[in-house]
Amino acid sequence: MNGDIPTPLALGQAPLLAVVIPVLNEQDNIAPLVERLDATLAGTAWEAIFVDDDSTDGTRAAVAAIAARDPRVRLLHRIGRRGLASAFIEGAQASLAPYVAAMDGDLQHDEAVLPRMLAALRDDGYDIAIGSRYVAGGGVGGWDKGRVGMSSLATRLSRMVLRAPVTDPMSGFFMIRRTTFERAVRRLSAMGFKILLDILASLPERPRLIELPYQFRTRLAGESKLDAGVLRDYALLLADKLVGHIVPVRFLLFAAVGAMGIAAHLVVLRLCLSPFGLDFPTAQSLATAAAIVGNFWLNNIFTFRDRRLHGWGFLRGLVTFAAICSVGAAANVSVSSFLFSPTVHTTWWLAGMAGAVMSLVWNYAASSVLTWRRS
Repeated sequence: MNGDIPTPLALGQAPLLAVVIPVLNEQDNIAPLVERLDATLAGTAWEAIFVDDDSTDGTRAAVAAIAARDPRVRLLHRIGRRGLASAFIEGAQASLAPYVAAMDGDLQHDEAVLPRMLAALRDDGYDIAIGSRYVAGGGVGGWDKGRVGMSSLATRLSRMVLRAPVTDPMSGFFMIRRTTFERAVRRLSAMGFKILLDILASLPERPRLIELPYQFRTRLAGESKLDAGVLRDYALLLADKLVGHIVPVRFLLFAAVGAMGIAAHLVVLRLCLSPFGLDFPTAQSLATAAAIVGNFWLNNIFTFRDRRLHGWGFLRGLVTFAAICSVGAAANVSVSSFLFSPTVHTTWWLAGMAGAVMSLVWNYAASSVLTWRRS
């Protein structure tokens, strides 16, 4: 580190490069990463923007301790939001630097490649420089066969939405011109962890890009964030790029959960009637309650995973969701009854479908705003 020596930013020079680093519980990696950036980017006006998704291990304190003596280090603390893609977007928008890099906070990306990326954009006219594990000279380090196979499959699937051939569209290590980022930002899905794929699939024209090799390193501290949720988010990102311009993928997921709720309702209703022998009104009430609770639980896990509710927020969300569904049910009955009335005389199945669609749209729109509202 420079210690008491004034940095370019301290002397009033605007940053040329912003390095956006999404972090979650990476306390022990913060200081080593800043030291490596300081050594690698010597002579370049840079800033590091750590975007923290409400870590619980002292990560923010570690960033703040460095930022107190180094104005190039900044912190963006997010509450109620998760995901590398949205973290990168918010971090990039918090800077005015003409070049923006993305890298993880776990020291697995090789910061020594950053100067080559910057040169490719500044001197060679590229729009995006990608750190690739799959071009000559690159590597995946100590990955096992399962993770290699999963990455290969994800890369092949990405070709459905890509505008340009890329060997490593899953890379989280890249640099982009701000002007290029701004051409894509309003079309980004901001789902999950694969922000590079999101950008490449969102640009209105094919970008000029270059892939630079790097060796993926072994994590030294902290825990990997790779889990089943990452796979779910990746599938949703691909679906959003394929059909999101027609209907929101989140809405489709909400509808799928609703269909499962109908099936659960019928199963509970049947069990309550026989073998438990309850009267129909009681059985219907219990089946409805079970469907509402089940739908809320599944939507909280899958549909609104990035806004997942916990603790008292979970209970509050369940109450608001149940109230919203009650209104939706009333709208369903009203619309379908009107369409099936002698005045309109629509067929029973069309009237029923119209009422169900009305209820579904209301439940989705209202719960998005009231139950799983953005923080």
